[in-house]
Amino acid sequence: MADLKNKIALVKALLSNKQIIRAKPSINWFLAKYMGKFNLINVGGQLIIHSHLPPINSKAFTRFINEHLLARTKGPSHAQISLTNVCPQNCGYCYNKNRKGELLNTSEIKRLIQELKKMGVCWLGLTGGEPLMNKDIVEIVKSVGDDCAVKIFTTGANLSEQLAMELKKAGLLYVSISLDHWEKEEHDRNRGYAGAFQTALRAIEIFKSIGVHVSVSAVISRRMLQENQVQELLDFLISLGIHEAWLSETKPTVEAFWHKEAVITENERLSLVSLQDKYNKERKITVNYLGHFEGKEHFGCNAGNKMVYIDAFGEVSPCVFTPLTFGNMRDKPVQAIFSEMKEYFPSEGNCFINQNYELLKKHYKGQSPLNKEDTDEMMKEVRFSLPSEFSRLYYK
Repeated sequence: MADLKNKIALVKALLSNKQIIRAKPSINWFLAKYMGKFNLINVGGQLIIHSHLPPINSKAFTRFINEHLLARTKGPSHAQISLTNVCPQNCGYCYNKNRKGELLNTSEIKRLIQELKKMGVCWLGLTGGEPLMNKDIVEIVKSVGDDCAVKIFTTGANLSEQLAMELKKAGLLYVSISLDHWEKEEHDRNRGYAGAFQTALRAIEIFKSIGVHVSVSAVISRRMLQENQVQELLDFLISLGIHEAWLSETKPTVEAFWHKEAVITENERLSLVSLQDKYNKERKITVNYLGHFEGKEHFGCNAGNKMVYIDAFGEVSPCVFTPLTFGNMRDKPVQAIFSEMKEYFPSEGNCFINQNYELLKKHYKGQSPLNKEDTDEMMKEVRFSLPSEFSRLYYK
């Protein structure tokens, strides 16, 4: 009965955007099936499937329908921006390790956000480093506007109750706090920082108390998968009373993970997909695994196609996990850089970096990201997989 009520609520919310019926029936059927794998939750009046889609009763979701499902804009729907490379923690798998340059200032970041929105971005992730270390983060969040969903990825460092309230008033919708393990010592070790565990728990309680959508961003190692520890982690996260567990495996973004033993297999990915579906049916927490969203059975990997990442120094990359640059926003408009990058990147059914880390290793010359010339040379050797189910329907 609860499952039926959830589906009815989902259909009603989707039909509030009546123009969605203009999309192909096969697209609408696909979206209905995909969204039906989640539990629609109400957080402060926002109807949320999961934190990587705008709330389905929001202006941002209406833009997603109009610009991407109907108008089929060539720009990205999702973007992430690093607000700083400064971070008190030292994670071995950090996707921003070794990036350097002249930091973007607040005016440049705000201008970038507006450019991305004009290109079609309706979901924006703010990351780092530790984004809360940027003193102007409230001003930056406020500049986004209410027609683009904003999510912050944070360790919880530098957070206060006052800052959390200011972020909510500025328009923050989603927050994801880094927490990789249920044991304090293990999480602190992973993060290279004594006190990381307690910092995360405190941030969770602060954000829960002000009524924003709270998730935990957990990085799953292959060892955790092989030792069947993921369920133990999820059960711990349920005990914290959060809305969502946002899961991703360690990615072969940095040199330490450029070997086969560190990279997830397809069978392991599918085990996490099944685990997500199992927990979502139980309705105790929303589980949102990146490999579920980007699997060939769903939306696929859209790095460089519907996703774009701009680091703290203005370098434009396909996504946070791909240490490649196609140009710097200070040298060329980000729209022009994205258009050139998209020529390389079709939407495909497998994670780009999981498939191509060996090419990254081959072209790496001690600089992260690879410079534009080395990036172009690497891309000549890339072979993409078949499109995902959604792309097959969308581009048919």
